[in-house]
Amino acid sequence: MPAIRIYTTGWCGLCLQAKALLERRGLPFEEIPLDDDPAFRQTVFDLGGRWTVPLVVIGGEAVGGYRELAALDRTGALEELAERLAA
Repeated sequence: MPAIRIYTTGWCGLCLQAKALLERRGLPFEEIPLDDDPAFRQTVFDLGGRWTVPLVVIGGEAVGGYRELAALDRTGALEELAERLAA
């Protein structure tokens, strides 16, 4: 199972951007679509303390949504984290 999980809905533009960023970086991830979960906001809140998708979980730790993922990427922390998890 990949160390990166991303909780999404099909109608979420930021979900698409987060997945595209991970794909560009060649980072394997597991997508958990929440479209059929009528209580998806509560599900996301329970997992990551936020009400919105995407929710990105790396190594079991919720790091946030697309903006937080992009910030990790800009600083190089995403690559470092991925390398550490792959080891």
